[in-house]
Amino acid sequence: MLSNITASFIIIGNEILSGRTQDKNLNYLAKILNNLGISLQETRIIPDIEAEIIATVNSLSKKYTYVFTSGGIGPTHDDITSLCIAKAFSDELIIHQEAKEILYKFYGPENVNEARMKMATLPSKAKLLNNPISSAPGFYLENVFVMAGIPKIFQAMVDCLVPILKVGSKIYNLELTISLTESVIAQDFANLQKQFPLVIMGSYPFDGGTSLVFRATDLDALKHTVALMKEKVLSINSQSIIKIDE
Repeated sequence: MLSNITASFIIIGNEILSGRTQDKNLNYLAKILNNLGISLQETRIIPDIEAEIIATVNSLSKKYTYVFTSGGIGPTHDDITSLCIAKAFSDELIIHQEAKEILYKFYGPENVNEARMKMATLPSKAKLLNNPISSAPGFYLENVFVMAGIPKIFQAMVDCLVPILKVGSKIYNLELTISLTESVIAQDFANLQKQFPLVIMGSYPFDGGTSLVFRATDLDALKHTVALMKEKVLSINSQSIIKIDE
């Protein structure tokens, strides 16, 4: 495990599972968490089904330090995430006064109908997450952070919640790009992983070679591991190093 501060991400939405909408939030969240030293361990994509959302939240909130969700907090009938989070934590939905005032200020009271008020109907114990794009706030309850699915809104909410999160040990990344195929270096790579279990290693082939990615919180151990792999690669073919990215 890279960090003792861990996280999971729940992507909620039938539109993602159907292929109609492509998720653009996972990569953004993963990079932010990595910079904070928070190890993203698991991502699940689930439908807009109440029992599925509740069960997934209950499971992951017990397993990880943080759980982040995207989707299902809009004004339509299929936006059920707020309700499900309330049920997962045995809470009740209320019209959140601060969220209501935010909507009134943004839209004008005369333009806040029942559908829009749904976006201010949150678990009673929820704390708001700022939404600088479209005003309707996200929220968090215990260790679960609930955000919109629209990428620009999701990303703005993530930026706003960063100061709330505990910071872990910085996670460093090094990438060794070589002109050899995976099969040529597979055994040496596996042996190195056994020798350095705290350095997370991954192999990613591309047309013309392989990218070997190394991740760890101990920078010295990381550099030493990469140097050993570089030696192995050069012993196979002295011209096989394409580049090293830090």
